[in-house]
Amino acid sequence: MSECNHDCGSCSANCGERQQPVDFRAPLGAHSSVKKVIGVVSGKGGVGKSMVTSLMAVLMNRRGHHTAVLDADITGPSIPKAFGLHTKAEACDFGLLPVTTVGGIDVMSVNLLLQNEDDPVVWRGPVIAGTVKQFWSEVVWNDVDYMFVDMPPGTGDVPLTVFQSLPLDGIIIVTTPQELVSMIVGKAVKMAKLMNIPVLGIVENMSYVKCPDCGKEINVFGESKLDEVAAAHGLKVLGRLPIDPKLTAACDRGAVEKFEGDWLDAAADLVEDL
Repeated sequence: MSECNHDCGSCSANCGERQQPVDFRAPLGAHSSVKKVIGVVSGKGGVGKSMVTSLMAVLMNRRGHHTAVLDADITGPSIPKAFGLHTKAEACDFGLLPVTTVGGIDVMSVNLLLQNEDDPVVWRGPVIAGTVKQFWSEVVWNDVDYMFVDMPPGTGDVPLTVFQSLPLDGIIIVTTPQELVSMIVGKAVKMAKLMNIPVLGIVENMSYVKCPDCGKEINVFGESKLDEVAAAHGLKVLGRLPIDPKLTAACDRGAVEKFEGDWLDAAADLVEDL
């Protein structure tokens, strides 16, 4: 081993003498511009993370901001379906071009590159993580004000890659009103703290269903623990999404940009004030 010259910026060794943190961030393409990056995470699957990602992108787009979605859920991409995207992404001399929705939101997802939408992505972790980094570095993101990153559930390779490689301005945690919520949120919060990523707050999906006759809100999954969990971790409650068949149907037919609802206005306000 060569003698240490104490120039940590030019040294790859992670020794006890290191005086500067290792920067794993992937470079943004020379022809790209992204001002704010928000990750949407969950501790487990099936909580509606992709729906929240889509709705946040739509809300910020409606407020006049150029919005983009980077679909980092490589093995379970659902963003293109929510926006009704079926065309394939194309390339230019400067890199890969995102596909733009009817409303003007730029999207990049592995499903926009596959020959068939239902083809499985049978890749190992390092390849998947590398693809996410390529979506950041090799896609031409043209003057994006707010990018939302739809991450797969858990604390594995891809969330770790996003946390380390992308300049996240914060994350939004998505959960559901079940007893398991405290553990799920706790894992996501602790991972964010380990990576020095701000947690903007929590969104609860499937929070209630509204009776079509009397308008009463019914707690299908029992009494919500969201306020207690948020208080325990010092987090803000950014919104509660109901079980709404109309919203689900809009996503299924690729018309999420036509949704109506103010459930995430507080979350949009917070992101806009970053």
